[in-house]
Amino acid sequence: MTKVAILPTPTERGELYYHASTGAKHAQGKTAGEALDALTAQLSTEETSTLVIVQSLRPDAFFPAAQQQRLAVLMEHWRSARDHGQSLSMAEQRELETLIDAELQASAARAAAVADVVGQ
Repeated sequence: MTKVAILPTPTERGELYYHASTGAKHAQGKTAGEALDALTAQLSTEETSTLVIVQSLRPDAFFPAAQQQRLAVLMEHWRSARDHGQSLSMAEQRELETLIDAELQASAARAAAVADVVGQ
């Protein structure tokens, strides 16, 4: 089965395009569907059995908005500290690690939910 990644890619002008790729094949489109269609046109008959899962990266039951927002804030603090040769406070570092663990668990829970749906 062919695995396809579709990622949103902002341009310098602030527009958003989608980049689809599998192996050495790549395509771009104004929508995720357009990018997927362009990529699919490049695939051989053997590669056309494709499962596509789109993750919107929006808040959900597994990792709600409050956690996403706090993770974003802490990551910005971490980047700033790193760029200045510093570290986060112990409390912020612990909170960041806790949120990273929670997001990882949320990712696993999402994958399990998809597996349940696909297995039906």
